[in-house]
Amino acid sequence: MRFLLDAEQAEFGRTVGRMLAAADTPAAVRAWGAGDGGPGREVWRRLAGAGVFGLAVPEKYGGAGFLPVELVVAFAELGRHAVPGPVVETAAAAALLDRLGDAGPAGAWLPALTDGDLLASYADLARGPYALDAATADITFIVSGDVLRRSDGSGPVQPSVDPARRLSRCTENEGDVLASGPAVRAAAAQAAETARLLTAAQALGVGRRLLDDTVTYVKQRTQFGVAIGSFQSVKHRLADVLLALEFAEPLVYGAAVELAGGAEAGAGIAMAKAAAGEAAYTAARAALQLHGALGYTDELDLSLWIRKARALRGAWGTPAECRARVLAAPAPGG
Repeated sequence: MRFLLDAEQAEFGRTVGRMLAAADTPAAVRAWGAGDGGPGREVWRRLAGAGVFGLAVPEKYGGAGFLPVELVVAFAELGRHAVPGPVVETAAAAALLDRLGDAGPAGAWLPALTDGDLLASYADLARGPYALDAATADITFIVSGDVLRRSDGSGPVQPSVDPARRLSRCTENEGDVLASGPAVRAAAAQAAETARLLTAAQALGVGRRLLDDTVTYVKQRTQFGVAIGSFQSVKHRLADVLLALEFAEPLVYGAAVELAGGAEAGAGIAMAKAAAGEAAYTAARAALQLHGALGYTDELDLSLWIRKARALRGAWGTPAECRARVLAAPAPGG
């Protein structure tokens, strides 16, 4: 079976890509890592204006409805352009609030998330004690057991392999209670699936960007009077990266289609996350090696994508955790 984007979805992806290309995201990433969120928030507002966050929000709250395929299209572009900030966590928080329904706190927060007026982070303490960029976010949603809380502050910032991904430790009693009960845990499970899928999409975009930049470089860099891209060893290394990305892409979009159809997509999302995370990491390793000593420099923008690939590989499920999820899933028809 072939999965193809329709004309509208493809054009949406190109539009987001053009918008981000004009936004100088590398400068925004560097500023974000240095603690200056201004340029990153400007990118955030542009994304909201393009309707990106509304793709995770129901129409009654000003969104476009929950559209997983379109979200994957957008988040692949976010990865390709290394957009900083808790973009995945904002979409996950929207999914959680939506799942809680009108009886929960959805109406108070979803319109602001859609409009880009609210930069939100999200942490599920059952999956780890850290919230991404909570120190910069306007609000952090925290799930502990079957209790949902909101916090307007953050704990100490922890170092990360990616300086633009700043982690803050959350506690189970932090903030005001917004909702409690079994519905919170069910909503958190849905939010985690959304986060895992969109992290996979981001990783896919990161891997594509690393491959494109490395191909461009090896065509220009010469050794012994010829471009190093003509060497068989270089061709084979890049072919391995391309195969990994080509294998991961239909898994990511296939999982989005499953989720859009209302199917239980947990195993498919886990498979997509493992494949995309490993593909991006493979692309990062190849980019680092083929750029030589230049690849190790912070001044080269390539480093922004290399570090992001390493961080996304483990975010919202390590490869080992995702593979275990796939192995634990019942066989089709079983």
